[in-house]
Amino acid sequence: MKKSLIALAVLAASGTAMAQSSVTLFGIVDTNISHVNNANAAGDSVTGVGINGNATSRIGFRGVEDLGGGLKAGFWLEAGVNPDVGDGASGGAPANSGLMFKRRSTISLMGGFGEVRLGRDLAPSYAKVSSYDVFGQVGFGAFQGWKNWIGAGTPDSDGIRQSNMLSYFTPNFGGFTAGLGYGFDEQTTGKNGRYMGGFAAYDNGPLSLTLALDRREVAGVLAATAYEGNKDSLTLGGSYDLSVVKLNALLQQNRYKADGFSGSAKYNAYALGVTAPVGAGQVKLQYALYDQKALDSKAHHLALGYVHNLSKRTAVYGTLAHIKNNDLSNLGLGGGGVGNGAPGADNNQSGLSIGVRHSF
Repeated sequence: MKKSLIALAVLAASGTAMAQSSVTLFGIVDTNISHVNNANAAGDSVTGVGINGNATSRIGFRGVEDLGGGLKAGFWLEAGVNPDVGDGASGGAPANSGLMFKRRSTISLMGGFGEVRLGRDLAPSYAKVSSYDVFGQVGFGAFQGWKNWIGAGTPDSDGIRQSNMLSYFTPNFGGFTAGLGYGFDEQTTGKNGRYMGGFAAYDNGPLSLTLALDRREVAGVLAATAYEGNKDSLTLGGSYDLSVVKLNALLQQNRYKADGFSGSAKYNAYALGVTAPVGAGQVKLQYALYDQKALDSKAHHLALGYVHNLSKRTAVYGTLAHIKNNDLSNLGLGGGGVGNGAPGADNNQSGLSIGVRHSF
């Protein structure tokens, strides 16, 4: 009797496993040694173990089940990790936190109609168009157009991710694709945290173009004054692959309209980048201009990088970057792990990182 029960349990377990088409454990670990000068307004330098210089460190689980008739169900749970200190304060998770699936936590249905997702995810107005940043939105060279220019705002007001979101992505129609998302504010009063956005893209051979638009309801404090209103963003990105080199470009405008400060605060950002294969690696060069019209100030950002692939999963890399602030501009290079901040208004900052990235 006991053997029969065990056999039935094994058959039931195997049936469940067969119904699930696939479940995958995946991740990336990226760590480096970094040095930054003028890491603060006092002009101090900092050296240490940095992270995410070539890709964002993460661990995740994803799976797809074939439901028949061309319909599939899927899930995706992805958490950021900080390998320099071993915590999970990444992807929107708070400081000193444990593992939280803040990078992505979605369930979806997929078929000939496209894909419908529910949960926390990259905003559709960011996911596609951000790919034109030749530094992949990581490290000292990352394009900073999506930073939250005004203040703390909502947890997702940088425009990268959105919680409580319903999104839809179309199939590919001869190179044309699109995506739409709506993030619920889930409040009985006010709209702070609400998101609406999307993109339209065209990919055909060497040419790729994407237009993205979004609106976020935001609130926060600017110069000790509370504000509440909205942030509108428009981004146009494109690339052309010449085989020998690939050319990339980004043009972006962020505009805030809110109670608490007069008029509108506008911030424009532009980037031109080039990548070129060199042996088993790739050279990257990118220039970005941050035109902070609300401050009547500008910053110039230049970065050079090289990635050398040791295998399909492991690479070594180096990035050298410099940001020049003019007038009231006070931007730092960003990048993680070494505690570098803003250098102070009208001051410059330079950084160098050399690291290793492994994916699994």
